Amino acid sequence: MRIAVLGAGAGGTAVAFDCAAHGHEVRLFDFEQFPENIAAVSEKGGIHSEGHLSGFAGLDSAGHDIDEALEGAELVYVVGPAFSTTPFGEAVKGRLTGVETVIVTPGSCGGALAFKRAAGLALEDDSIRVAETHTLHYAVRLTEPGRVRVFLKLKAGNLLAALPSRYTDEVLDLIADVYPGMEPATSVLQTSLQNANPVIHPAVTLANAARIEGSGGEFLFYEEGVTDAVGRLIEAVDRERIAIGKRLGIEIYSDPKMGMRQGYMLTNNYGSAYREAPGFQGIQAQPELDHRYLNEDVGYGLVFMSLLGEQIGVKTPTMDAIIQMASILMSCDYLSEAPRTPDSLGIGGLSAEDLASI
Repeated sequence: MRIAVLGAGAGGTAVAFDCAAHGHEVRLFDFEQFPENIAAVSEKGGIHSEGHLSGFAGLDSAGHDIDEALEGAELVYVVGPAFSTTPFGEAVKGRLTGVETVIVTPGSCGGALAFKRAAGLALEDDSIRVAETHTLHYAVRLTEPGRVRVFLKLKAGNLLAALPSRYTDEVLDLIADVYPGMEPATSVLQTSLQNANPVIHPAVTLANAARIEGSGGEFLFYEEGVTDAVGRLIEAVDRERIAIGKRLGIEIYSDPKMGMRQGYMLTNNYGSAYREAPGFQGIQAQPELDHRYLNEDVGYGLVFMSLLGEQIGVKTPTMDAIIQMASILMSCDYLSEAPRTPDSLGIGGLSAEDLASI
């Protein structure tokens, strides 16, 4: 199958490697302002991986020409942080002729909805199946241009939903050779809410703010950054996320429970589960507070969840407090500046019952 992977960060590079290693014809694309990894992959003719996935996989191409990347593609992966979803959607607008399926991975709270709007596709348009996963399928870091280290590839516990949801099973069948452990979600609201990054990253970052600024992130984010007290803060956020899902009639798994299914964690405890998690070992903290752990996971994730909770009558005091504290530390207003809200995604004002039917 011919596959286009949009996004040449660590996640996109891992997706491209994995798909190519399974025998697919893969083209890797990123915007011109991100040239380094694209240049290295193009020069080497492919990607090196070490760790849970190892070896070299050749790619058909790696470049900055979106038309070349999409030519003949049957499947498109959109891989990157939340702020990249809309630019990728805008880049492919009017260019998806022949493409049957687009998968936003991870969806990062409403990714499929954001992509469809940016690509000029109506919510009910099923000419192209747009799906999202609730998390990235890998714990991965770029070690140098053209090379990744995969700490873990999930064997289970990654949810996928198509938009419309009636195509979910077909999308899962399409990618089953590379991702046999991918599981169906009831809707993109389940994948959005099951995304745990907004639950974990802002809480740990705020609790370690002085340490991050003082050391430049010279400590292990999970092993050293999550004490039992920090675990209680993560748990409080998680309870609110689960309550939003319950109001929508959607089961949201607690993060330690999902982490155990995925192979990240060993115990169902919000403190030691992160400190002792095999999938999180060796991961350094971010070098500064101005990082996606706040800018994305608060500005896109927690704000979306908080506003969705307000829309359906679920209070989120811990999320709201973290949004406020993060805004103070970063001298911004994540709530008023939020680029991804129920309104911006076209689902503002819908009742819990209407949302559950998406």
